Amino acid sequence: MIEAQNIVALFQGRSEAGPRALGNRTLMFDPRNPKGKDIVNVVKRREWFRPFAASVMLEHAHQWFDMAGLEESPFMMYAVNVFPIAIEKVPAVIHVDHTCRIQTVTSTQNKHWYNLISEFYSRTKVPMLFNTSFNLAGNPLVETIDNALHTLRSSAIEYLYLPDAGKLVKVPN
Repeated sequence: MIEAQNIVALFQGRSEAGPRALGNRTLMFDPRNPKGKDIVNVVKRREWFRPFAASVMLEHAHQWFDMAGLEESPFMMYAVNVFPIAIEKVPAVIHVDHTCRIQTVTSTQNKHWYNLISEFYSRTKVPMLFNTSFNLAGNPLVETIDNALHTLRSSAIEYLYLPDAGKLVKVPN
């Protein structure tokens, strides 16, 4: 679904606490799409200039991003400089100043999230996914499955992945 340029919502486990979407309540998109930022901003009803983040497999992060001495960035706390490969291959998550806010992901930290990114990598050779919070502008983050379904029904997002149940739900809009 992501390779086909669909926004896919991810709902698993408990919601995250902290400053950013960390893979339990997440909207995913293909970071290779040069119009990705615009597409997702329209769907989320956000201002056109709002940037997005990348969730990247930790073992590949240092090849795409200048981690400036960081070993990892599991909580999306830092915008780091990007290497030319990222500018070329993942424009949807690159900010105008050639930085990217990243989350490094390991299987130990979040097995399902890591496995999704790993599968995308095996198909595309891009070890990351475009990641943003699972909500629409002006609304709180999705907390319950009812919130998730309401958000899909209220937007152009049609796919909800529930890895704990092994299901992909389509909510036609």
